[in-house]
Amino acid sequence: MAFPCQRTRRRLPTCGEGWAFAIDTGCRAVTDEEQGGVPAGMDRFTRNYLIVLGVIAALVLGAWVASWDWRAGDINALLEDDPLVASYPYSFRVLAVENGVARVSSPRSYEVPVMRFLAVIRPELHGKAQDAPEMMAAQADLVKVQKRVEQIVRGQPDVRSVRWVLDRQWYSDRGISP
Repeated sequence: MAFPCQRTRRRLPTCGEGWAFAIDTGCRAVTDEEQGGVPAGMDRFTRNYLIVLGVIAALVLGAWVASWDWRAGDINALLEDDPLVASYPYSFRVLAVENGVARVSSPRSYEVPVMRFLAVIRPELHGKAQDAPEMMAAQADLVKVQKRVEQIVRGQPDVRSVRWVLDRQWYSDRGISP
């Protein structure tokens, strides 16, 4: 930005904040702030660099917020409010709702025997036979809770079906490979 009577640019000491620039115009001293909002000591490249970084950070933050599945969060709140589901040792979660299909995390899958899961949440079942009364009761509890989760999720007007997804992270957190 050129000024009609600009002659020299000189540094002026400030009160402990480094240096401030001023232009000796012959008329009066003009600081960098008056020239366009550049803080004292910050050159044009640094200002533009910070503006570009700020815009990129705002875009990334906006994309991250836009990717949130707000509907899944709402249904998860309903699951947390249900006493039967909330009291179960495993936290069932809706991962996403897409085109009327809710993807819900589950500890059950053809990949992992249910006995393995039950032995983790109820250590007293470790080593019990599949047809032991305690194991049968634990399986019945799991089925009861999973049906309740499905009932709550399918009760939502925008959900037509539920797709169960193995919660690999839950197993991984406990040192079990599914």
